[in-house]
Amino acid sequence: MQITEIKKIGKGDRYSIYIDYVFNGTLEAEILVKYKLKTGDEIDEENLKQIKLENGKLSAFERAVGYVEKCLKTEKQMRTYLKEKGFLQESIDDAIGKLKEYGYVDDVVYAENYIKTYKNKKGKIKLKFDLLSKGVSNQIIEEALEEFVEDDEQQQACESLLKKYIKNKKADPKLKSKAYAHLFSKGFSGEIITGALNNVLSEVDDEDWD
Repeated sequence: MQITEIKKIGKGDRYSIYIDYVFNGTLEAEILVKYKLKTGDEIDEENLKQIKLENGKLSAFERAVGYVEKCLKTEKQMRTYLKEKGFLQESIDDAIGKLKEYGYVDDVVYAENYIKTYKNKKGKIKLKFDLLSKGVSNQIIEEALEEFVEDDEQQQACESLLKKYIKNKKADPKLKSKAYAHLFSKGFSGEIITGALNNVLSEVDDEDWD
């Protein structure tokens, strides 16, 4: 087999490679330099396979770094992203391993940051559900919730959200149940919500709440 053409793709560092005048995939510039590939070179199928495998690992890692630089991602999110980009499982595994080694992917750190960011806006139930859906393990979530969320903080957060919800709303018999449903959707427990309703609505002197 012969490399009959190597064509640069856009302004990046990727090149299309043609074998016997037929498009055979893309390679990173780093791989071309490493293996000193150029037009006219003869290459056997086994060497080409190994080169493309190494290229896939390099490309997957670089794509992953670019993705995670925008904001932290869980391992599940990163694997899903790379799979959707068409990378082979071996390349994905290699990229994830490097990302973990360099600290770019860490589900513990992700869970801690997520909880600290949203604990004043969401209840424990919602925080846990969100993190589970992002692929974080139950054990990591429980440990993070235990460390970073206090019951009194949840109570204060729930009461704060309740005050915002009823602000400028006219009291009526249905508003209390609507407020409960609203807070429940935010992931607060029934006990926390009941306490918030009792504390906040007791300050409102209006018989229509009952």
